[in-house]
Amino acid sequence: QAHPVESGGGSVQAGESLRLSCAVSGGIFSFDAIHWYRQAPGHQRELVASIQSSGALYYGDSVKGRFTISRDNAKNTVYLEIHSLIPEDTAVYYCSAEEKVGPNSSDEFLGPGTQVTVSP
Repeated sequence: QAHPVESGGGSVQAGESLRLSCAVSGGIFSFDAIHWYRQAPGHQRELVASIQSSGALYYGDSVKGRFTISRDNAKNTVYLEIHSLIPEDTAVYYCSAEEKVGPNSSDEFLGPGTQVTVSP
């Protein structure tokens, strides 16, 4: 099992940048993908970015051009850089490690989350 732990959240002004970190016990290459989600109050959890073990990347339409996902293999850490923050980015950001367990099924291990609050 993985125990992802997020860090790097905080309270910032609109226009600033943040880098969130996700440290994954067991090694990031033990998993098929690492995902970043966010959930704002009153909204469903939204997938914002993913990085596959192959290195393939995915970005949600609402964050393309402002969010960058990357990884540091030696540190077993995946990063999410957020640029030009806007108040609508305010949410709890979660990291998850996905492990495929069958042709059409997988397990995901979700971290506790880190709060990002953006003031106008």
